[in-house]
Amino acid sequence: MSQACSTRVSTATDGTLDYLHQDATHWHDRRRDIDYASPGESIVLFGGLTPLQDHLLWAAVQTMGGNYIALPTPDNEAFRLGKAYGNRGQCNPTYFTSGNLIKYLQKLHEAGMSKEEIVRKYVFATASGCGPCRFGMYTTEYRKALTAAGFDGLRIETFEQQKGIFQMDEDLRVAPFSPRFFIKATQAVSIGDMINIMGYQMRPYEVEPGSVDKAMEEAKAIFTDTLTGGKSLIPALFKARRIFQRIPLDRTRIKPKVMVMGEFWAAMTEGDGNYHLHRFLESEGAEVIPQPLINRFLLSLWEAKHDLEKHANLPDTQRPMIDFKSAKERLMIEGGKWAVKGIFTLYARILGLRGYTLPNMEKLYELARDYYPVDSDGGEGHLEVAHVIEAVEENLAHLVISVKPFGCMPSSAVSDGIQSLVTTRYPQANFLSIETSGEGAANFYSRVQMALFKAKEAVKNEELGVRN
Repeated sequence: MSQACSTRVSTATDGTLDYLHQDATHWHDRRRDIDYASPGESIVLFGGLTPLQDHLLWAAVQTMGGNYIALPTPDNEAFRLGKAYGNRGQCNPTYFTSGNLIKYLQKLHEAGMSKEEIVRKYVFATASGCGPCRFGMYTTEYRKALTAAGFDGLRIETFEQQKGIFQMDEDLRVAPFSPRFFIKATQAVSIGDMINIMGYQMRPYEVEPGSVDKAMEEAKAIFTDTLTGGKSLIPALFKARRIFQRIPLDRTRIKPKVMVMGEFWAAMTEGDGNYHLHRFLESEGAEVIPQPLINRFLLSLWEAKHDLEKHANLPDTQRPMIDFKSAKERLMIEGGKWAVKGIFTLYARILGLRGYTLPNMEKLYELARDYYPVDSDGGEGHLEVAHVIEAVEENLAHLVISVKPFGCMPSSAVSDGIQSLVTTRYPQANFLSIETSGEGAANFYSRVQMALFKAKEAVKNEELGVRN
């Protein structure tokens, strides 16, 4: 149940959205008696990753039957719609995501489709889960916003992050959250991760401006054709490799390296949701080190293994003598970890990705365990602490930025609390915790520029040290 007010939305004289609260009531998330379209007629909408990964994921699932549409990257207009129709006090991913969905549905309605037909045919597929933040309430918030916008009853199907590839233990779904789906999804998003990482590694050093983005578009077309056609990925990887190898680069340019991490959505999106942070850093003369989606997969697998080990360490009187289920799950977790790593490592080698290695989750746990109680999982958990320490000890980055929505509980607690101890013990660390609110871009950019100035000075000192 979510408390809200029924809302009337209108357009003000300046073109902005205006909303008036009327008749304060409690809104209830309830079942609707709607004659929905069959799975074969239904259309699945999804989004939330980088634009490239959303597109490649769309291409990958085309071979599974059904109708799928990747939503565009959320923009500020979507944010305003999300705030207009949603509850107050939500974090940015809720507003941007719900508003983006509503914006798409409104365009369908403006094109002539009735709202009843839209609700009957369309399905929104997204992630869900629980934890010490508002993420567990996202689905309810989406439904509330859709109801306020006139799309009451539109289906939302979710997959639980904690369940991994085993999602089919509930009602029949339209979205194919099956092991086969997650295998294809892992391949698609891994390729997207690799291409994005190569883009960030190469773009600051390109001799011809725009040449890296052009190569990325060519690679995108190659993999789209391969995935939609159900073809082997190996020839496509070699073909894309040759495209990237042709790009002239000037590696003599000295660039500060900036690691971007933090709350999953805010750190990953490449749009208005984080003020285009990655491209802004590049425009200011930095090389960006992103946190790819594959890292989140590995963290989820590590957390699952950690939970099993906690269970195994219980007193004998509190656990079964022979726990076959735990043994089976342990094997599946280990198998999943090596499958994810194996796919990424093989594809990266063929594609020509250099200078990037997958994180060692056990090592990161050891770095963070004295600062962060790892059983308090939520958000990125202990990784935020570990990445700062690792960046300093191994000289990986000149600046580490933790970006998050305003009021993000798990990440803010770490950045504003635990990291103060970390930076006290590692005074050479250049760490910036910064929040996004959907507004206030000028203040956001100003703080980034100040921290980046310090990073540039560190690069100069390193260069002088080498010369001397």
